[in-house]
Amino acid sequence: MTDAQVPAEALVIRRLMPADRAAWEPLWQAYLTFYKQELPADITDAVFARISGDGAHDGLVAERGGRMIGFVHHVVQETTWSIAPTCYLEDLYVDETVRGGGVGRALIEGVYVAARRLGCRSVYWQTHDDNARARRLYDQVAVLSPFVRYDHVFSQD
Repeated sequence: MTDAQVPAEALVIRRLMPADRAAWEPLWQAYLTFYKQELPADITDAVFARISGDGAHDGLVAERGGRMIGFVHHVVQETTWSIAPTCYLEDLYVDETVRGGGVGRALIEGVYVAARRLGCRSVYWQTHDDNARARRLYDQVAVLSPFVRYDHVFSQD
């Protein structure tokens, strides 16, 4: 049975919990591989502690039949343009075997619900310009920003 044939009501979006580490980590590693990144174990440990704790970072997971099939991480930030905070959707990943069945959209909508609950004025995110598959979804659920991003990375030497 393909993901598109599974009833939508079988999809569960819920908050990431500390007990989810074993199910989350393979998806996290697949996400890093997709973006051609490698992180030391201590960074993965710190990331998981952040997104599964009670701080500004938060995580949601998608499950079907008790199996974790995706995640989204987000963080609430104060802004100089509004009294209300904004929400940065930092990471979004859906298992390759179930893409195209609405999981990514449901995770984004889960962030929208959380951001509204926290009084945010908006949700924003970024992706690589050549991530065509994801951008087809993003074009349906948000507006492409005209802003250009610049990075300055400090040396880790």
